[in-house]
Amino acid sequence: MEPGHEQRAFLEARRTGHLATVDADGMPHVVPVCYALGAETLYIVLDEKPKRAAVRDLKRVRNIRVNPRAALVVDHYDDADWTRLGWVMARGPAEIIEPGAEHTDALVALRRRYPQYRAMALEQNPMIALRIASLTSWGRLDGTAPAAPAGQGEGTPG
Repeated sequence: MEPGHEQRAFLEARRTGHLATVDADGMPHVVPVCYALGAETLYIVLDEKPKRAAVRDLKRVRNIRVNPRAALVVDHYDDADWTRLGWVMARGPAEIIEPGAEHTDALVALRRRYPQYRAMALEQNPMIALRIASLTSWGRLDGTAPAAPAGQGEGTPG
């Protein structure tokens, strides 16, 4: 599913999101991530920042291998002005992609978005591709006025 204009602008304006995966026993796991948005896919590279495990053994990777259902939530919070709150949630199957054409294109987009990635050797690192099956958004996405809930969801910030 391709994001609408406001959802795409919101996702492109934000720098981080929170990736949720679930293990084989149904236990959720949520981590903050950097991402790049393709036409209908969100890309998350497994980068060189210090981690407790090798990138192919990370909990999010193990979860996706046994249960591909995942979600990414990107939000804006303004403590002083709650009329500026907003979020977008993308849900769909995730997969681990290895180096190849799609990986190369996504890495170009990630390096364009995050200059820190330009100094990292990421060409051989796997990447998470979250294929957007549904989008839900709430609040102020366009920066000018609060919006009514779109798609499925509770329609509240919490």
